[in-house]
Amino acid sequence: MLRVAVPDLVSPSYFPAIAAVELGFFEREGLDATIELLFPVTRTYEELRDGRLDFVAGAAHAPLYAFRNWEGCKLLAALAQHMYWFLILRKDLGAKRGDLAAVKGLRIGAAPGPVDGLKRMLVESGIDPERDVSIGPVPGTAGAGVSFGVAAAKALEAGKLDGFWANGMGAEVAVRNGAGTLVLDARRGDGPPAARDYTFPALVTTQKKIDGEPDQVAAAVRALVAAQRALKEDPSRATAVGRKLFPEAEAALIAGLIRRDAPFYDPAISPRSVDALNAFSRNMGILSGTVTYDQVVATGFRNLWKA
Repeated sequence: MLRVAVPDLVSPSYFPAIAAVELGFFEREGLDATIELLFPVTRTYEELRDGRLDFVAGAAHAPLYAFRNWEGCKLLAALAQHMYWFLILRKDLGAKRGDLAAVKGLRIGAAPGPVDGLKRMLVESGIDPERDVSIGPVPGTAGAGVSFGVAAAKALEAGKLDGFWANGMGAEVAVRNGAGTLVLDARRGDGPPAARDYTFPALVTTQKKIDGEPDQVAAAVRALVAAQRALKEDPSRATAVGRKLFPEAEAALIAGLIRRDAPFYDPAISPRSVDALNAFSRNMGILSGTVTYDQVVATGFRNLWKA
């Protein structure tokens, strides 16, 4: 049984990988696989490094927390393009779309890994993330089995936070229940221009697996690409997966969120994306020096992105 792990389950962020397993695309490739929730993403990649997982669907920059300077792992394909988290603030604050300065003096919840994107945006906007705002964990996300975005939305509604930085499901729940307002969506152009390409969701594995089981890795990439194509053609297919894995309310929302994100479902990882990813990682202090495209991306599987 192959173990495919995600750091957040009730979310559109890593849904192509979840769908690849739950809609049978791994099975069609002759692979027996299971999806597991393992939070936060920094721990997810540590488990991959230590050989307890086969694949991770997670933030493309976060492997650097476990694999120094990209040594020992590779990106196989993008789950989608561009940075994919949302900044939500309490509705009663009256914050305007795109106004990052609205976070000053507030309590913002963010997870390890994703928080890097928020902090870098603040720095680029002239806001000190250590002095001007209080950024910390979301209450109630320490336990196993918790899905971060939905927990963040609940914490905002309960008044435990002034805002959060999380996935599209958490953002949608907070906006729909009236507790939050959308302030920033970097993928769609909000925030500093460079922010859109800080990172992206990716399918990742170890160099050891690539070297030892290349056919299995190729099959996993084909399964992901097939799932992306299926979801783009018919986003309603996401509902069956949601009913199996999500609470009822979130299961009812997932198809709409997939429909919204489907234009970004492109598995290709361009040299430009890797350059931006590495520049962001150096700015965050998790990458030292310069690395090449081939050191980051498993180029032997690029032909499968158009399969």
